[in-house]
Amino acid sequence: MSGHSKWKNIMHKKEKTDAQRAKIFTKIGREMSVCVKEGGPDPVSNGKLRDLIAKAKANNVPNENIERIIKKAAGGERDEYESIIYEGYGPSGVAVIAEALTDNRNRTAGDVRHYFDKYGGNLGATGCVGWMFKSQGIIVISGDGVSEDALMEDALNAGAEDIKSEDGVFEVITSVNDLIAVEDALRSKGYSVLSADEDRIPDTYVTLTDENAVKNMSKLLEMLEDNDDILNVYHNWENCGDGDEDED
Repeated sequence: MSGHSKWKNIMHKKEKTDAQRAKIFTKIGREMSVCVKEGGPDPVSNGKLRDLIAKAKANNVPNENIERIIKKAAGGERDEYESIIYEGYGPSGVAVIAEALTDNRNRTAGDVRHYFDKYGGNLGATGCVGWMFKSQGIIVISGDGVSEDALMEDALNAGAEDIKSEDGVFEVITSVNDLIAVEDALRSKGYSVLSADEDRIPDTYVTLTDENAVKNMSKLLEMLEDNDDILNVYHNWENCGDGDEDED
């Protein structure tokens, strides 16, 4: 989640319990269904689908499950999901954005409002905190045998904005519109792409010192991330523990 590297977030998600992994599978499946509907079932021509397949495999989703989801969506047998973004404030003014993909807007809105109310926050109007975040593409590249200078040159030539090294990997930062093109260019150069996702990076961060606020903020994030309808949660809480997360 915001305040931590994308790779830490990914690794933390892979360490979830079986029950939590099942929820991750459900969320990825929804994303794949919508992606197939919008861009077709061929991962070669549908870069977003290709990345979702890689994301599913990284989370140990069986190949037959992936194929079943794609076939079902391509055949027209799919649920209708609506994309909704919820924005609000957690304890002590922490900005929170929750991206949802739901087949029941009223149910999801009620759940999200309940979480905010219960844990010392308040759900706001669209745009109330979105302006504090910048949408970016983040491509995580394996650092094994990779020269940072060479990657920097290749990434910038492909249209990337910057790269950074962290936790044994490189994070290539792009605009959202250039994410797939830069990813394709780096793959063609032989780089090992571990993930490629959109992210929301906060302009400023909030530090919580009150123990009760920390407890409530942690619980708010936990409840949002545990909801099947919520795909990604972003915030600007600076001092959350390592491993709190997105993306996913």
